[in-house]
Amino acid sequence: MTEPSPRLNAAICLIDEANVLDPNLDQGRPKELLYAERMTAMLARFAPEADEVAQLAVRAQHIRRWVVPRDSYPQTREGYLMWRKWLYKFHADEAARLLRLVQYDETTIDRVMQAIGKKGIKANADTQLLEDVSALVFIEHYLAAFVATKPDYDVVKWLDIIRKTWKKMSMAAHEFALSGKLILPPALVPLIVKAVEEK
Repeated sequence: MTEPSPRLNAAICLIDEANVLDPNLDQGRPKELLYAERMTAMLARFAPEADEVAQLAVRAQHIRRWVVPRDSYPQTREGYLMWRKWLYKFHADEAARLLRLVQYDETTIDRVMQAIGKKGIKANADTQLLEDVSALVFIEHYLAAFVATKPDYDVVKWLDIIRKTWKKMSMAAHEFALSGKLILPPALVPLIVKAVEEK
């Protein structure tokens, strides 16, 4: 990626200052701060030419996510979808608020909000890139732990989950994931390969 501008660095500092307050820890660090850092690192690996909009969107995707936890909504499919819809707007609005503090123009802010708000997946290049990076980070860093929390899920269920994740990704992300550049959870490689080959 190109050398960060002073404004980009200032925005990332504000995003990180927000996420460092996450009371939930992952590997001894604030969960959403670590997630944001992983997103930035994955973007640099997957799309090193990414512009500032992409860099801002990946860093802010989960900003202050702990404010409204999953269990604050009904533990149903409908409740989950309501929670996710609320989060998309919340994260987009939080990102916009911070970007205005460092004088980003409204066109840039709108692009970041569209991406974080998951507007136009497959049609909006900014949104698709964010979706790709999110999926790659999930596969590399979170899939194995997620599997461990769902011992009641059978192979058919996991194949469905992996296929749904795969479907959201672009061809470039598919190629990256299978090229050896992505660190796949060793125990899950056969399942991932099976899901992809039989999709």
